Amino acid sequence: MDFSLFYFADNGEAKGDRYRLLMEGARFADDHGLAAVWTPERHFHRFGGLFPNPSVTSAAVAAVTSRVQVRAGSVVLPLHHPVRVAEEWAMVDNLSHGRAGVALASGWNPQDFLFDPDAYADRRERTVDAVETLRRLWQGGPLDPGQGPLDSRQGRLVYPPPVQEEIPLWLTSSGSPATFETAGHAGAGVLTNLLTQNVEKLTENVAVYRRSYARSGRTGRGHVVLMLHTCLGEDRASVERSVREPLRRYLMSALDLNLRSTGSSAGRDATTRRPTTDERARVWARSPLAAAAVDGAYQRYLTSDGLFGAVSEVLPIVERMRGAGVDEIACLIDFGVPVDTALRGLAGLDALRTAVEEREAAEGRPASDGHG
Repeated sequence: MDFSLFYFADNGEAKGDRYRLLMEGARFADDHGLAAVWTPERHFHRFGGLFPNPSVTSAAVAAVTSRVQVRAGSVVLPLHHPVRVAEEWAMVDNLSHGRAGVALASGWNPQDFLFDPDAYADRRERTVDAVETLRRLWQGGPLDPGQGPLDSRQGRLVYPPPVQEEIPLWLTSSGSPATFETAGHAGAGVLTNLLTQNVEKLTENVAVYRRSYARSGRTGRGHVVLMLHTCLGEDRASVERSVREPLRRYLMSALDLNLRSTGSSAGRDATTRRPTTDERARVWARSPLAAAAVDGAYQRYLTSDGLFGAVSEVLPIVERMRGAGVDEIACLIDFGVPVDTALRGLAGLDALRTAVEEREAAEGRPASDGHG
């Protein structure tokens, strides 16, 4: 089991050094044997709003580290031309001396598609098609005929040439079995979470992925990365005192984003004023239904679907995720707790990594290769 850091902050309006946790966390990860630092692509909302471009944050991480992998979690592929994605990440690969990796997401929030409204309808197809396109561009090949104005016999399009021979790729899935199967068929990894699936469903999805990957013709068994909210400390009770309010606010902000993404003026006539998405969000935040949803999610993450507490308290959760077929846990640490609290928790994460490695060595388990 590998461990990495994952960022998706709900502090897009924070003042001061907004990227302190990212940079200090990256240095810690580099010095303490963590596998990677993942940063997302988010737009137009405070939830994740610190991270509109993962190639920029990954370049910054690359500049202050020497070993840890620097990865996008994720690039929303339909918002970009594949050549642009390949160019940016080839540059990150050079800056990091061959440590870049990219998870590709199809996107879900219509507001994000301000960049290319026409891409929303077929966003999933565009994402899947991009896997082989990015691989070909990365290795110096051209676009497919008809994909652009350049002749199909055109040589290398992407400069600078990347360091790695092949770009490590993952497909991001919130729990759709079809995406797990598609990732396996493409010979890519999977980046997933427990937001809309439980561990039992995850286990089933990973089995689908392994079977599909085995038929892909690529070596190995693939690579499954699971994002979990994480804060380690003396014990669960003391950790809960630190995370209770920040995590609840974080979950409410996520619900707010979901509400806004479904807001629409369709069907509105000239004489009837309907609530704006801002007004709906404020009503939703005060509703018993919202409180119940947040309470349920909070308890689930705190006790079973997140890493909160002492090493001894979270080791069974790590083993449960291993039993589901997970190769790497991406620890989301920036969910609103004070920066110093999150940084102190990294010592516990390092102790957890060490404990897991010692247990694996005693049981003779093979190490993960860390790539999709």
